[in-house]
Amino acid sequence: MEFIPTKIPDVILIKPKVFGDERGFFLETYREDKFTAAGISAKFVQENNSTSRKGVLRGLHYQIKQPQAKLIRVVVGEILDVVVDIRRNSPTFGEWVGIILSAENKHQLWIPNGFAHGFCVLSEQAYVTYKVTDYYAPEFERSILWNDPQLGIDWQLSMPPILSEKDLAGKLLKDSEIFE
Repeated sequence: MEFIPTKIPDVILIKPKVFGDERGFFLETYREDKFTAAGISAKFVQENNSTSRKGVLRGLHYQIKQPQAKLIRVVVGEILDVVVDIRRNSPTFGEWVGIILSAENKHQLWIPNGFAHGFCVLSEQAYVTYKVTDYYAPEFERSILWNDPQLGIDWQLSMPPILSEKDLAGKLLKDSEIFE
């Protein structure tokens, strides 16, 4: 596995070693000793899966209490995965990273606590799976507006996004509860 810091160094792109032949492929998606050696020590307590069609945008989500660090990967299709630093005292506060994750490239993204997360489906359909370090707690979940002008995220959209009511009701970063 190769662990590559992004422009926000705490957010790590993980490129697994893929062994493939005419039968298919094999790869390790998680191995504790390698993650620990790369500075990522996490105890995962829940794994989530979602499917979405082209143009669906989910996010930007986070939990103000019981924050969830996440390990994201795509099993089918392709997404633009977006992470926003919402740690007020961070030198990269308010900055974002967008990474293409796909079944084809088999990359993963490590997102530590203190970040809002979202993704937009670029393929006809996407199946996303992610491990988290704390349990889902809807009472602590918050959303930042996907199109907050302060963030200026380029979602690579070719049409208006398909959004949930929850995501339509997100707040601007400047009006959001964030991490100190």
